[in-house]
Amino acid sequence: MSLFEASETLKIKLLNAEIDYTPAFFNLEESRELFEAIYHQTNWIEDDIKVYGKLYKQPRLTAFHANNNKAYGYSNISMSPQPFTPVLNAIKLKIEKATEMTFSSCLLNLYRDGQDSNGWHADDEKELGENPVIASLSLGADRLFHLKHKNIKTLKHKLTLQNGSLLLMKGETQHHWFHQIPKTKKLIDQRINLTFRLIK
Repeated sequence: MSLFEASETLKIKLLNAEIDYTPAFFNLEESRELFEAIYHQTNWIEDDIKVYGKLYKQPRLTAFHANNNKAYGYSNISMSPQPFTPVLNAIKLKIEKATEMTFSSCLLNLYRDGQDSNGWHADDEKELGENPVIASLSLGADRLFHLKHKNIKTLKHKLTLQNGSLLLMKGETQHHWFHQIPKTKKLIDQRINLTFRLIK
C-alpha cells in the first residue's frame, strides 16, 4: 500500500467546538484495501445495550483494540481490548503523525446497511480525560454525521463523512455537542468507522 497523501484539512467552525475534517485522508484505492483488510481481520461482535431498562441488540457491529489492557465502557457495555493488528497500528501511526496527537485505543464500528446507526451521544466518558480527542476514520459507504449543541437547541450541523475521510474532534467539543449517525432508508453499502482515542 502506497503512502497516503492527505488532502486539505477543513476547519468546521462551530461555537464551543474544535473540529477538523480531511475529506481524502486516504485515497480511494487505499480506502478500498483498508476496508477489505479490516473487515476480514476483525472479530466483530453485536452487543446488547440497555435503553430505559430494556435490552436491545446494538444497531451495528463493534470491536475494540488497544496497545494496553484498559477496558472501555459506554451505554452499560464494557469492552476488553484486543491487540492492535498491523493494519490498525499503521493507520494509527499515520493519524498520529498528521494530527500530532497520541492514541492508545480504537473502537471500531461496522454499519452493515442504512438501518445500522449510532444514536445521539458525546464521547465524554471519564476515562477519556477532560478534553478528549477523537480521530474518526471512515471507510466504505458515505454516511451523514449530525451534530447538535447540548444547550443551544438552534445550533445544529450536518456533514457527509466520505470514504477515506478523517474527522478530528478535540478541545471542548464533547462537553458542548452531541453527535450521531442516523438511520437512512437509502440502499447503501457497508461502512467501517475507526475511532481512535486516548484512554487515561
